[in-house]
Order: sequence, then C-alpha cells, then structure tokens
Amino acid sequence: MPESNDITARDARTVAQMEADVGAEHIATVYAKGFLGAAEEAGETAAVMEEFDAVIADVVGHFPKLKAVLDSGLVLPEEKETLIERLFAGRVSPTLVNFLKVVARHGRLDCLATIHHEARVLHDRMRNRIPVTLTTATPPTPEMVQRIVEALRAKLGGEPILDQRVDPDLIGGAVIRVGDTIYDGSIANQLQNLRQHIQQSTAHEIQSRRDRFRHSAGN
Repeated sequence: MPESNDITARDARTVAQMEADVGAEHIATVYAKGFLGAAEEAGETAAVMEEFDAVIADVVGHFPKLKAVLDSGLVLPEEKETLIERLFAGRVSPTLVNFLKVVARHGRLDCLATIHHEARVLHDRMRNRIPVTLTTATPPTPEMVQRIVEALRAKLGGEPILDQRVDPDLIGGAVIRVGDTIYDGSIANQLQNLRQHIQQSTAHEIQSRRDRFRHSAGN
C-alpha cells in the first residue's frame, strides 16, 4: 500500500507539472502575440525579433544571477523595470524595452524564455520559415546540407531552417524531423526495415509450405 501511495503522489505531481507547463505556454503565447503586434505596429518586426533573440541568448542565458533576479518573486516589479531600463535602454529598441517592462509589471519574467520561444515560432510561421532538425552520424558537408535544404524547400513549400545535430549512434544517413513528422533515412533504419521485410517474407514462405503440405496430405 505505501508503494501504491507513492506512485499516486508521483503521478499527481506529474499531472500538476504538465498543467503548469500548459498554463505557462498559453500565457507565453498571449505575450508573444502582443510582442509581435507591437513590433509590427512599429514597422520593425524582424529587427526587434533579432534583438529579443540576442537578449535571451547573450544576456539572460549567460548571466544566471540576472535570470534569478528577473525570475524572483521577492524582487518588486518596479525594481525589475528599473533594472531593465538600466540594462537595455539605448542598447535595444524602445519597443523591446517597453515590452520587457510590461512583462515585468505583470510578474511574468519567469516565463520570458517561453515567451521568446513562442514569439520565434509565430514569427517563423509568419515568414513561412519551417524549423527542421537534421541529425547525422557525422557533420554533413555544405553540399549535403544544400541538397537537403533544396529538397525540403520543394517538399514543404517554405523555407527550412535547419537545426543540425550529430549522433554518432546513427550508422549513417540522416534523420530529419519536421514538427511531429520524422523522415528516417539512416542506414540503421533501412537495416531494420530490411530485417522486418525478411522476417515477414520468411514467415509467409513457411506458412505457404505448411498450406501446401496440408493440401498434399489431404489428397
């Protein structure tokens, strides 16, 4: 019984975390749409999006103490707005500074990375840019990457944006992921498909021999 209770408690925590993640993603999407709307109104969507990229990658991502301050519920929103003004005013566009202050004012800076991710997804969708994960056993040559990009561009009807990864466990070939769709062209996958084909063919042949034997015995 104690073990059952532990499992139930663990499942409850998992569900709670999933609900929290879904809630955070929904909030992030609302803010992301607001951010892009403000950037479009200012006529500088692409430039401000690049600034947002840089803030997340080069500032928040590189200074964990700063992130801790921005995320903290113990630091007043007014103090966070002052910090944002001191750090970013004159370095990035007023559109981005004002947006960060709005997020701070509403106590949502802890969702900033998720907001950025949702904004990037929405912005790419607006520009018909399609994120694609390319995994290969070894780093691909520029020529190989170009061929893959051209093939994907024709197939997807948009501009593929490659996230290249290397997985030495792949025997060879490439695994391409577009959203929830996986195009597995690795040699390992081909071998697995061949193995399954051989097994199915063998099983079919054995069954055919049994049927012929039964038919002969019946006669």
